Amino acid sequence: MHAFQHRSVLLAALAAVAIVVAAAVIVLPGRGRAQSAVGTCGDASAPYAEVQIDTFPRVDLRLARTPQEHERGLMFVDDLAADSGMLFIYQAQATEGYWMYNTLIPLSIAWIDKSGSIVDIQDMARLDDPSNAQEASRTVYTPAAPYWYALEVNQGWFVQHGVGVGQQMVFCLGGA
Repeated sequence: MHAFQHRSVLLAALAAVAIVVAAAVIVLPGRGRAQSAVGTCGDASAPYAEVQIDTFPRVDLRLARTPQEHERGLMFVDDLAADSGMLFIYQAQATEGYWMYNTLIPLSIAWIDKSGSIVDIQDMARLDDPSNAQEASRTVYTPAAPYWYALEVNQGWFVQHGVGVGQQMVFCLGGA
């Protein structure tokens, strides 16, 4: 083979490798900050949320995707496992507040923007009478900024895990 042929074979091999690498970058989900915080991770334990800090605290999720599921939320739930929560998923940016009507356990809520950044966290106390709609309507928790996701967990979870406003979350929803 001549030097020219060696170069042609080498250039063709390099081009093939570049195509494979480019395809892998496009197809594989990233773990860093992305356009959307939601990814399909294929993890058998999905759906879950993970905070992108050194300890990678993880929350197993129940999902609320429809207005009906949003309205029900964690009503009537009398026990929530330590690292579990409910992720409310919106189809457009939202600003609505949350209340504790018929909610039997104290919760903390994080409102999260489309890219996964936490824009606000608040603790939501259990009402003296959770079935009293008037009492519930007097205490509405309103986020500091618009959001695309809201994550409810047991009260204190964010503090216990060192999670705060401005930190990044990634949601792995698997096939759910």
